[in-house]
Amino acid sequence: MDDPSDDSARELAVLEAELKRLEAEYNMFFAGRLPRPPWETRTRVAALVKRLDRKQNLGNYADRFRFTTIQTRYSTFIDLWDRGLRAREEGRPGPFVQTRTAAPAPPKAKDRILYVTTLSDPVRDLAKVQDLYETLAEARKESGQDSPQVPFHKFVDLIRTQMGSLKAAGSEEVAFRVAVKDGKVAFTARAMRGAVKSDE
Repeated sequence: MDDPSDDSARELAVLEAELKRLEAEYNMFFAGRLPRPPWETRTRVAALVKRLDRKQNLGNYADRFRFTTIQTRYSTFIDLWDRGLRAREEGRPGPFVQTRTAAPAPPKAKDRILYVTTLSDPVRDLAKVQDLYETLAEARKESGQDSPQVPFHKFVDLIRTQMGSLKAAGSEEVAFRVAVKDGKVAFTARAMRGAVKSDE
């Protein structure tokens, strides 16, 4: 007789593969390589998540933790994709719009702080992360820094990594700041207590 935990592990592997496929299809759609959103794949993934969520015996602790992680990632992506779709419908730039041409560099401006926010959880504070992302993208465009803009989901991963390092140093909240210094955009992350880390 098969071990129930083996069945759970197989189902989780299928779910992970389907979620990865869904992410790739949405990226293709927003890049203009698919004519419409991948509704069929999304419906399939939603059904898998719902079925596993209702399952009484979802293997061992590791399987349950793995499912919770996948479920959180799925919810984050759904929110991101829906934001992108709304932005497209409303005719405004969204998280998936990539800057193809750089604007001419304006006259050198004074040093200034453009945006400051504190985060304790990038998933729960996704709206703040979105504002941070858009402010940083706009600042880079205005300053003539034509480096390719990272997709929003990779930016979220960057934020999560920086927060992980600073939280490990004992900080519950991390302050992120977008500023212009000497005509260049500076993006910094600082622990609310003690440690400092920056990425320009």
